[in-house]
Amino acid sequence: MANAFYGKALESFLSGGIDLTTDDIKVVLVDGADYTPSTSTHQFLSSIASGARVATSGNLANKSVTLGVFDADDIVISGVTGDQFEYVVMYIDTGSDATSQLLAIWDTASGLPFTPNGSGITITWDNGSNKIFRI
Repeated sequence: MANAFYGKALESFLSGGIDLTTDDIKVVLVDGADYTPSTSTHQFLSSIASGARVATSGNLANKSVTLGVFDADDIVISGVTGDQFEYVVMYIDTGSDATSQLLAIWDTASGLPFTPNGSGITITWDNGSNKIFRI
C-alpha cells in the first residue's frame, strides 16, 4: 500500500462536507496485523477495530489551509505502549466511531513500522511545500 486519501473523504472534500480548519482532526496509530486498509470502502473510524488502534492523538492545533495545502502543529502522543503499528490514520473526531470520517492513511513515513516502548511518539509533519498534505 502507499500513502493515500480515503475515497469517501475525497468526495467530502469536493462536496464541501469537510472543513479542516474547524473540524476536530486527530490521528490514530494502527496495527497492520489487525487492520487491512480499504481506501475505497472504509469511511468511518468504526472500520478500524478498536483492538487495532494502538494510540490516538489529541486534536491537531493551529491548523491552516492555504492554496490547497493542509498544515498543523507537529503532535506528540504521550506514553504509547502496545503492538507495533504500521499505519498513521488521520480522521475527523465527532465523538462517535460510527460518524468519525477517515481522511488519510500513511504507511511510508520515516520510522514506520514502529514498536512502542512506553515513551512519547512525535509526529513531525513535512516542513516542505506539501506540509501534511496537498489536494
